[in-house]
Amino acid sequence: MDNVEGVPLQEFLGGVGEILGNKPRRASFASYALGLLGEGDRKSMEPIAMRVCDGVKHADAAHQRVNHFINSDWNDREVRQYAARYAIAEMLSAGAINRWIIDDTGFLKQGKHSVGVQRQYTGSAGKIANCQIGVSLVVATAHDQVPIDFELYLPRSWTDDPARRQEARIPENVVFQTKIDLAIGMLQKAYDNEIPRGVLLADAWYGDEPSFRQAADDLSLDYAVGVNSDNRVWLVDSGGRRNGVPMTVSQLAERLGPKAFRRFTWREGTSKKLSARFAFATVVPAYRGADDPATRPKVMLVIEQSEDDDKLKFAFVKLSENASKKQIIRILKDRWRIERTYEDLKGELGLDHFEGRRYRGWHHHVTVALACYAFTVAERARLFPPALRRKTHNRPFDRAA
Repeated sequence: MDNVEGVPLQEFLGGVGEILGNKPRRASFASYALGLLGEGDRKSMEPIAMRVCDGVKHADAAHQRVNHFINSDWNDREVRQYAARYAIAEMLSAGAINRWIIDDTGFLKQGKHSVGVQRQYTGSAGKIANCQIGVSLVVATAHDQVPIDFELYLPRSWTDDPARRQEARIPENVVFQTKIDLAIGMLQKAYDNEIPRGVLLADAWYGDEPSFRQAADDLSLDYAVGVNSDNRVWLVDSGGRRNGVPMTVSQLAERLGPKAFRRFTWREGTSKKLSARFAFATVVPAYRGADDPATRPKVMLVIEQSEDDDKLKFAFVKLSENASKKQIIRILKDRWRIERTYEDLKGELGLDHFEGRRYRGWHHHVTVALACYAFTVAERARLFPPALRRKTHNRPFDRAA
């Protein structure tokens, strides 16, 4: 992360400053951003203050300024919108936005006082752990991706406890929302902010929920989302009619039989080609709902059989334009890019280093991290067009700024 203090960064921070308004807040945002972009093992408030202060004797005052800034009242939403537009403007020079990716990640914690923390499952650790959970939205082109939004999941153990709400300064208008609710809210905001649309990708936690898929339909978003094996569907016959009685997707896979599966390779891995066996069927999802099943959209059921252990994975795909089976598989596999985003946010920008306990502070820390990520992606897109990256890893921090 060399040479972060160049003219482009000054211009970018100047744009943020116009949103923040007063001079001390602008200076504090710039200092915090430089603390995240710079070197250092820890990127929480105290280490950042130590790196930006003039000397040890000024460290305490610097820490107080950083703490005041991160917990003060400024607009996350406007800063995130500015950062997203800044990055996307440069990304579009190399290609169109083609993916929206929803997922969540864990922030491991030791104690019980950080806002939203409790023992809960996180894919980051692959187990139940003491952690916070953040739900995010990433948008991507064929060459770059940028996280544009993040929301903290608050379990009922926080939203329904007045003492904990007061301790964490949780605003009165913040009520319990599921991860699905948070995800749908971010999709709606991105749509309202006229973010260029792409195919919506998500794992089975989100894809399983009919309301999530309905939200995509309502926003005219194509989608390719994972679903679990117990989802029930009607098979659609060659005439486009629902056929027979609903069955689970795992039962349908068994009914289709081994001959329905073909091997597809979707990209070159680091040591071998990435491939698996896939089967496809047109289906109508069957679930309890007030709507008439006859009005539900048909979707493509994609069944993946691993070459290592024969385990099956399932996905619903709904695309407005025709795509080959190989293209559909490549679309589904693009979801892995959000894991790279989390890796960069945590490894390079200290996304999970925040040690404050309050609701506003968590969101402000994340906002600065998102802004820093957006800047690095924009710089990379501007300085290194795709033709120069073909033999390098597609990572915004390889040569970010």
